[in-house]
Amino acid sequence: MSRRGRALVGLITIVVVFVALILVFPRALAFVELAARELRYFWWLILMVALGIWLVWGWDRRKRP
Repeated sequence: MSRRGRALVGLITIVVVFVALILVFPRALAFVELAARELRYFWWLILMVALGIWLVWGWDRRKRP
């Protein structure tokens, strides 16, 4: 699978997991909305999202010739 294909699969996976979590835990959506309004207090949420993105796209990066 090419890099572009792997990135697309990762993006689709993130979207599917996000939608599934919202459907299963509707109160989580309210929490995320509150966090978006009050980023001063929930700055760690941004760090968790960034870590998740890094894990999806950056975990398997190796130097290849």
